[in-house]
Amino acid sequence: MQLIDTHVHLNFESFQPDLDAVAQNWREAGVVRLVHSCVEPAEFPRIQALADRFPELSFAVGLHPLDMNQWTPETADQIVQLARSDRRVVAIGETGLDFFKAEDHAIQEAAFQVQLQIARQLNLPVIIHCRDAASRMAELLRRIWTEEGPVAGVMHCWSGTPEETEWFLDLGFYISFSGIVTFKNATQVQESAKLVPSDRILIETDCPFLAPVPKRGERRNQPAYVRFVAEQVARLRQVPLETLATQTTENACRLFHLSLPVADAASPVTVGIG
Repeated sequence: MQLIDTHVHLNFESFQPDLDAVAQNWREAGVVRLVHSCVEPAEFPRIQALADRFPELSFAVGLHPLDMNQWTPETADQIVQLARSDRRVVAIGETGLDFFKAEDHAIQEAAFQVQLQIARQLNLPVIIHCRDAASRMAELLRRIWTEEGPVAGVMHCWSGTPEETEWFLDLGFYISFSGIVTFKNATQVQESAKLVPSDRILIETDCPFLAPVPKRGERRNQPAYVRFVAEQVARLRQVPLETLATQTTENACRLFHLSLPVADAASPVTVGIG
């Protein structure tokens, strides 16, 4: 069984003392590919170094909506140049809107729209962070889609209602579920996990945040725990874990243009999906 964790932050300090052991854990759990998100372009060299160290790691470049103090007229060009500089860049992001922790809505929206344009320009999917902003996000995307055309992407660490989930499915997005889906009181997220079509669902940890049940008490989440997310989503959808793993892995490969190792191959051949 092969799993893909579609959203990690392994460059955070909490991973530095034992990252080799963390990698061994994810490999033993069946995690064969990971997508490393980017909070700010300044992280890029460190993320590259991690991908040099762990070949199963692909990554994104972008600016998080809670870091708008770093947005300058040069930021867009920097993101474009970095994305073009390394073939392992598979997405733009994470970008989006966060109205829960910040009130600089106008600059968030402007930076988000520019990063969408970059994703379209480079033919890359976009990783979208959306917190307490689903209505405005859907409004912006509908207008942009009408005026400029769609961009492929994923609503990451999704915590919206079933109605909101439908908005973004209608816009063509993938929906990615994190450890939140395992929380007892996350009933709306769990309902959303039931309704996403099988060809549009993804799983992630968003580590080191949001450790899933039964690891909820741990201070640090890690990629190996994406298996607990997969198990919960499989239960909710009433499908075998192996089926859910196959579906989410194929979806991640299709969205991010990833390839998979061939199990038990005599040589390191890879196979692409989609």
